[in-house]
Amino acid sequence: MPGGSFDVEAKAAELEKLRERAAAPDLWEDPDNATKVTRTLARFERIIGKVDRLSTSLDDSELLLEMADEETDTAARSEVVDELVSTEAELATLEVESLYFGEYDDHTAIVSIHAGAGGVDAQDWTEMMLRMYTRFMETNGFSFEVDQYSEGEEAGIKSVTMTIEGDYAYGTFEGERGVHRLVRISPFDSNSRRHTSFAAVDVIPQVEDEEIEVISDDLRIDTFRSQGAGGQHVNTTDSAVRITHIPTNTVVECQAERSQIQNRAKAMVMLKARLADLARQERQNELDSIRGEQNEAAWGRQIRSYVLQPYQMAKDLRTGLEVGNVQGVLDGALAQFSESYLQWRRANQERADN
Repeated sequence: MPGGSFDVEAKAAELEKLRERAAAPDLWEDPDNATKVTRTLARFERIIGKVDRLSTSLDDSELLLEMADEETDTAARSEVVDELVSTEAELATLEVESLYFGEYDDHTAIVSIHAGAGGVDAQDWTEMMLRMYTRFMETNGFSFEVDQYSEGEEAGIKSVTMTIEGDYAYGTFEGERGVHRLVRISPFDSNSRRHTSFAAVDVIPQVEDEEIEVISDDLRIDTFRSQGAGGQHVNTTDSAVRITHIPTNTVVECQAERSQIQNRAKAMVMLKARLADLARQERQNELDSIRGEQNEAAWGRQIRSYVLQPYQMAKDLRTGLEVGNVQGVLDGALAQFSESYLQWRRANQERADN
């Protein structure tokens, strides 16, 4: 529920339904749905099991602490205190998980990074951001596939799109949506001057096929050869697919697969996700118009600065979080920014509810 608390009873009821679906003999006839069911089942079992274990641990600790105080048993009291410290750490982890209350938080995320103002520096910055996200995913249990990759002429990349899977993939990466600013001594400037460059990140949840309808007459489908190597995740055949949704001028590309048919299917999934996101934005704009609110477009706002010169600082401009170890952040230490954003989001939701 909004506010970040667990509805354990609702999850327990849903758990029984998930177990029934997981036990169905035809479960794996639809591998994608089967993976979603088993992953959700495992997450619910983990959450409920952790809540039950912590509840039991707290009850036991309370009883043991009372007994130790009655018997003036210093050693026993110290042992209980150590156990409570461990329980507190587990509660902190559970508190972070409770922050994932958004409708799409547990969905697969489609993340795109585009070079902005700054020329070749911006393209290099975009590649640095891809490396930053890749390292974060590798150390936090996410899997990803590069769907589209466009190299820069001199260095770096112009754009890249990835599909990211894992627990709360969209909820984790939602806070990255926006403009990221880098300030540094440019490695491409022979005079070693300080440059500012920008990259824009877009994050949308992958939706179920039935959630949005696409009319085939509204589509223009082109095939082309993929640009650049794109690492081991992108092929270099002529099977890359670009789909344009004519009414909204929404364009998606996929070049991850060897088969044109597979790339087309993946591109359609991406297109539906983007159209669903457009629909959500339109609904939000209508509500904001009714309320008389003037909010900045998510795509246009600057959300974070990474300063390497003349001082070292990574700062989130929404939450106010500042981190002095910028290199650590660029090496994938993003969990603190993700948690800070989720806390900020919950506080905003609570203010809206009140």
